[in-house]
Amino acid sequence: MKATVKTDMAERMAEMEEDIGDLPVGEDDNDSDGDEDERLFAWMVNDDMDEEEEEEEEEEEEEEEVEDEQPLDTDASESFELDTPAERSGHIAVVDRNIMYVWGGYKNAQNHGFFDLYLPRNEIWTYNMESGVWAKHVAGGNLHTSMSGSCGVCVDGVLYLFGGHHSRGNTNRIYRLPLRAPSLVWEEMRDLKGLPPSCKDKLGCWVQKNRLIFFGGYGHTAQGTHQGTFEYDETSSLVWDSPGRGWNNHIHILDLETSTWSQPNTTGNTPSPRAAHACATVGNRGFVFGGRYKNYRLNDLYYIDLDTWEWHEMSVPQQGPVGRSWHSFTPVSPDHIFLFGGFTTDRETLSDAWLYYVSKNEWKPFKHSHTESPRLWHTACSGPDGEVFVFGGCANNLLSHHRAAHSNELLVFNVQPKSLVRFCMEAVLQHRERLSSYWDCLPKHLLHSLKQRMARVNTLGS
Repeated sequence: MKATVKTDMAERMAEMEEDIGDLPVGEDDNDSDGDEDERLFAWMVNDDMDEEEEEEEEEEEEEEEVEDEQPLDTDASESFELDTPAERSGHIAVVDRNIMYVWGGYKNAQNHGFFDLYLPRNEIWTYNMESGVWAKHVAGGNLHTSMSGSCGVCVDGVLYLFGGHHSRGNTNRIYRLPLRAPSLVWEEMRDLKGLPPSCKDKLGCWVQKNRLIFFGGYGHTAQGTHQGTFEYDETSSLVWDSPGRGWNNHIHILDLETSTWSQPNTTGNTPSPRAAHACATVGNRGFVFGGRYKNYRLNDLYYIDLDTWEWHEMSVPQQGPVGRSWHSFTPVSPDHIFLFGGFTTDRETLSDAWLYYVSKNEWKPFKHSHTESPRLWHTACSGPDGEVFVFGGCANNLLSHHRAAHSNELLVFNVQPKSLVRFCMEAVLQHRERLSSYWDCLPKHLLHSLKQRMARVNTLGS
């Protein structure tokens, strides 16, 4: 097994700059802040490429410099030996039906101090929301490298992966992974029409009418005329002869029916460029909250009408959520969006939760039992029974001189009332010794769900 090592403090730190990309590696904090300049990172990328694959990639990416590779068998094989996903930050997670799919990100390398290890590109973890069981899958296809800070969404049983940061910088490639096929195989979406987005990471996405709508991010300036603002990060060119990167507020649409990239003509009060923000789609509105811009982590809230492309800025009360990046913003009903965690301008990792009421434009604190579990650069997915599943992320200051506390915990938030079916399921399980003889009379889908939940109960030892 091979791994690519990159020892550029700049790159890692520039990435950490989450917003500057809000990457663990150097959020703008990355090396833009002097106190972070002395921190050394190395990216170890588990690509599993053979020589033929490497030659093909060199031909496809003549503009990129291919790094020398050297074996790091101990670290590179770590995640393959686990029954549950490795701890990680900067990964993606999507839900199809009752299954959550997790891919990518990075974690601490066990034997290399503060160095970080990208998770294998061909590794997909699934979590069954009914049985509570994790399973690992090996995906095939032509996904070119391991990454963090990518944008992942699921549409009609297909996972779409765009952008991200890898050992050689940012990318604007896009891939699809059919999740309901007999086997998982990545497919790069080539021959797309129109002008694609610039290479970037830490961006957001809305989904509407079979369209993927990407917003913002941190990365290289656009090659071509793009509508919107690009704000150059003056600190990003200070390291290893980098051409420099910055924040943007570009909107790019990928029409999945016509395989065409385009940009809309927007009106209204446009948000500032940003990265490591969080996006949520509710009806025909695409919401965006917070993110990082220059040295600030924002607490502004905007939505764009996805039919008319008009921006609207919504007021955030003084007693509302503080500015943050690397947080999650998850729709949980046609009128509610759940906000959790993130990272403040003062470099505090947050564990607070909020509910945003769309129809009232109101914020309310959400009480929960995970206040001792702060998270940043985690993922959050809405489940079928009103829960929000938060996975992974970092529990401490990612930009400090201490080892990052990457997590593989799954935090469950019961945000909406349980359905009547869920209450009945729990009652049947509670009295399973008396009622199990009647289970075969149930409709097949309910019987299957009961057996899934029964397996979970047995696993928990009850």
